[in-house]
Formats: sequence, C-alpha cells, structure tokens
Amino acid sequence: MLTNGREEVVKSCVSLPELNAQVFCHSSKNITKTECCYTDFCNNITLRLPIGLPLLVQRTIARTIVLQEIVGKGRFGEVWRGKWCGEDVAVKIFSSRDERSWFREAEIYQTVMLRHENILGFIAADNKDNGTWTQLWLVSEYHEQGSLFDYLNRGTVTVAGMVRLALSVASGLAHLHMEIVGTQGKPAIAHRDLKSKNILVKKNESCAIADLGLAVKHDSVLNTIDIPQNPRVGTRRYMAPEILDDVMNMNIFESFKRADMYSLGLVYWEIARRCSVGGITEEYQLPYYDVVPSDPSIEDMRRVVCEQKLRPNIPNQWQSCEALRVLGRVMRECWHGSGAARLTALRVKKTLSQLCAQEDGKA
Repeated sequence: MLTNGREEVVKSCVSLPELNAQVFCHSSKNITKTECCYTDFCNNITLRLPIGLPLLVQRTIARTIVLQEIVGKGRFGEVWRGKWCGEDVAVKIFSSRDERSWFREAEIYQTVMLRHENILGFIAADNKDNGTWTQLWLVSEYHEQGSLFDYLNRGTVTVAGMVRLALSVASGLAHLHMEIVGTQGKPAIAHRDLKSKNILVKKNESCAIADLGLAVKHDSVLNTIDIPQNPRVGTRRYMAPEILDDVMNMNIFESFKRADMYSLGLVYWEIARRCSVGGITEEYQLPYYDVVPSDPSIEDMRRVVCEQKLRPNIPNQWQSCEALRVLGRVMRECWHGSGAARLTALRVKKTLSQLCAQEDGKA
C-alpha cells in the first residue's frame, strides 16, 4: 500500500474498510468476491496506488486473461470476451489516444458504493504493452446477451419482459443519480451517454448500465461538478433539447440528470416497440429513424427536436395494454422539452415497480 509516498507490501489480511476500495481475490473462483480468502497467494499480493486512481491490485488480473474473441467495436476501441480463472470476462481495449476515456471510466467504476446489480460489474483496469503499443484495458463482467440494442434487434419481448427490462434500467440509473451521504458514501453521478448500445442484458433478462467514460460526479459539500476533460460528447441522436440548443446550465448538477432522463425515455420507446401484444409487434428502430439520417448531425437533431418539437411516435394500439399505456406516459414525461418537468429516475423506478408487481400478480 502507499504509505508516506512509499509502496509497501501487505502480507496480512486487510479488511475492506481499511482498504477503502474493492479488492478482487485472484484465488477465488468467484471473480466478484471481495473478501480475503486467507491463502498465501492472497496474503502476499502487493497493493499499489497509481496517481489519480483508487487502490488496484498490482499483480494485475489482465496478465492472466486470455483473449478469446472480439465481440464489439466502438469509437473507443474494441471489446473482447476473455477467459480468467475459467470464467468469461469482458475486456474493453482502448486505443492509447483515448487514454482520458479509459482513465475516467476506470475512475468512475471504482467510486465507493457504486456496485449495483443494474450497473456493469467492474473487475480491473490495467495498461498492457503488446510490443507495438500500449493497450489500455478495462475488465468487467461478461454478459453474453450483448447490448440492449442487439437484444431488441434479435427478437421481441413479452409484456412482463418489457417491464423487467425498463425497471432494471431505471433502478441502475436511480442508483447512479443518487447521493449516499456518509464516510462510505457515494457522490451523485450522471451518465451523459445513455442509449441502448450502452446498456447490457444479463442472463436473467434484466439490464446493466455500462460505458461510464463520459460520466460526471457531483460534490455536494463543495457544490462542484467533476466534468471529465474529454473531447468526446454524447450520442447526438439521444441528446436532450437543451444540449442540442446549447442552453443547458452546466453549473447545476440537476441539468445532467435531467438530460439522462430524456435519453431514458427514448430507450423505453425502443423497448416498447418490440413488445408483443396479441401477436402484434413492430420492427426494431432507433429513435427518430423516420425523420433524421442514419448518422445525424447536431443540426439535424436540433431542427427535429427543438424547432419542430417532434418526438418518437406512440402507436394507438399501446392504449389497449396497461403496461404499454403506463410506459408510454412515462416516456412522454421523460422527453418533455423542459428538463425541470421531466420525471426523476427514482420516480420512474417506483412507477415501474408497481407495474411489475401487477404483471407478476397476473402471471
């Protein structure tokens, strides 16, 4: 551990409160186990604190991961499925020019108290020299169903499945947005790039929010907003009207949360379209597919969302299904032109929890 600027080796079991960080035990079969397993291997691990990042295990997991296959590509780099101690893990490999995104995402994922069943489980961050250039790795839990975008493209969902997906995203976002006060507290965090491609679907058909590289943190004590020094901005198609119009107040943290809620409304529309009611369903489409090009510019989106005040179409047949009717109402209140009029993530979570209980009661 880092003591007075010097690295020291810890050769005894250290409790989590003492470490004030998450530690992943190499000799545990469960990669998310955070307790010491009392083996010599665990007790002799060197712990180190790189500048700017929370505590990481120095003898990094990345050195023992075997990459299996590429499962995705993005503007940041590639995502691979890897094997570690017999288990599948996801390895997001950033190009060195995108170091700020890698650093920021690793930093956000290691926020105390961030872990939640509907937020992607972080395992490790590491830089790895492959002989030609330095790769920046972010290792996380692997979800074979892929993104919500992939999942909805592949097939339809039942009414109960739709509600479960929607509720799980709201639960993850509510946890992200919530400040937990206390010595082991958590700052409020806004995502800033919420979309179906940045949400993963787990084996149990619930969701986990991922891709926190653009996230912002709020320090309520100092009332400051930690905005990443990153040239990247969010995805234009999902940008709230106040961002497109460049009138968002960046000094008020609520502004960022409200922009997330607008994006959430669009994600809900994507899910609802794939809900099968009475054998009727609609093909998968991205929001605003019918009014903007496939790669819209800021100006394309601003004209449609701000000037024409258009929103995705809510079909009449949704009125015949209670769950679709409720979700349709939630969408409208999420994508309201005024940020202050939008629902909060916690309000959406409560509404959908009630709806989920009703659907379970029918089953």
